Amino acid sequence: MSEVRFDDRVVIVTGAGNGLGRSYALAMGARGASVVVNDLGGSVFGDGADKAAADVVVDQIKAAGGTAVANYDSVTDGDKIVQTAMDSFGKIDVVINNAGILRDKTFHKMTDQDWDLIYDVHVKGAYQVCHTAWPYMRDQNYGRIIFTASAAGIYGNFGQTNYSMAKLGLHGMSQTLALEGRSKNILVNTIAPIAGSRLTETVMPKEMVDALRPEFVMPLVLKLCDENSRETGGLFEVGAGFVAKLRWERSKGKSFSVTDGFSPEDINDAWADITDFTDTDHPATLAESNLAIIRNLKS
Repeated sequence: MSEVRFDDRVVIVTGAGNGLGRSYALAMGARGASVVVNDLGGSVFGDGADKAAADVVVDQIKAAGGTAVANYDSVTDGDKIVQTAMDSFGKIDVVINNAGILRDKTFHKMTDQDWDLIYDVHVKGAYQVCHTAWPYMRDQNYGRIIFTASAAGIYGNFGQTNYSMAKLGLHGMSQTLALEGRSKNILVNTIAPIAGSRLTETVMPKEMVDALRPEFVMPLVLKLCDENSRETGGLFEVGAGFVAKLRWERSKGKSFSVTDGFSPEDINDAWADITDFTDTDHPATLAESNLAIIRNLKS
């Protein structure tokens, strides 16, 4: 088994001052990467700033013999984070989009600020970092990108409309970037992790937060960022030593005649077939998804 190494690779980890991001940054540094440790140092709700969060992790990487620099910008200023990598190390090979905040409220109590802040940090922030790094990765014909989704985005979670929107949106972004990046050896994947962090400690008992160590998520992230990896466009649930890949599943459905027409009553009569998952399809691409529709037009 070959060792996963990141010698001569430059890695950006956003939100790397605590939790999952810290775990990734320390592991990358220990395995030879030059790490840009980004952390604004704000609260879990997006307030304030403190340079100490990033500085502590940089000091830990250096104390272990690694190479790292701190960056204190918000991910909404992603161009500045990437510029730190270029100024310090001259390139960028890996981006791990990890930074995030919470503004949990039920939908009827949610304010525009609650919505906008979550969107700005999670979605726009990841966009800004990746959009700035993308041309460098294309020019060097190499890149690895990780987006951080959540079970809340996949399945929904009470009181997290804004967070769920952002997290599933990141997976959607990764799907298209995986397609656009493949020919340039830019591989893009999404994880939906569960781990003890400042975010999960707001919704989980302390003993659960302590048990769900970020180090149980880190190995998958490093594997997906490995230069020998060929995985792209994947969505993975990971935590507590469990790793699984998710895919879309679709019922066989029911096709109606577009020549003769069909009514809401016909839909109602066929509802059991439409919603039956006894026998299923697993479309993996847009073309595969559309195939059943196109076939029905021709029938």
